[in-house]
Amino acid sequence: MLAMKTSNVHDWLTEHSDYLYRFALARLRDPHLAEDVVQETFMAAIKSPSFAEQSAPRTWLTGILKHKIIDVMRKHMREIVATDLMHEEDASMDEFFDESGHWSEKPLAWDIPHDALEQKQFLIILQQCMDKLPSKLASLFLMRDVHETDNEEICKELNITSTNAWVMLYRARMGMRKCLEIHWLQA
Repeated sequence: MLAMKTSNVHDWLTEHSDYLYRFALARLRDPHLAEDVVQETFMAAIKSPSFAEQSAPRTWLTGILKHKIIDVMRKHMREIVATDLMHEEDASMDEFFDESGHWSEKPLAWDIPHDALEQKQFLIILQQCMDKLPSKLASLFLMRDVHETDNEEICKELNITSTNAWVMLYRARMGMRKCLEIHWLQA
């Protein structure tokens, strides 16, 4: 295996930094975080003797970058405090339950035919409802309820506890339910 040579560092910075920055920015949506993970990627590449030229340098660097992006996302998820997950709108979730914790009013029946999922109007409203959720709740909702990812895998991927995942998923589902009832079922 070859350690990264000083001449390679300059060449790789010139050739790949813009690509890596755009890659990171598309996933993190924060220019400062994107810059940081690209710098961390190059630092890891410089320190690593593992590049054996069995793949293209860009492929190898992108692999390192992907791991750095996942690390940033996991760190960000750990920093979220439960109170930060609730918006002022979410505070009104108590209106759905009575003092004993039971439904004060049963949820509307969702007798939506399977074909309705394919209707453009429903998909637009669904996306609008997803956009109203906090990004972390929307991501968790997509992973669990749309992509049907296993809870254990979600917890491992996001580095959160099972209890935290269920609480977040509950809030996401309640937010989606409330939004869809208002904008789709009552429309």
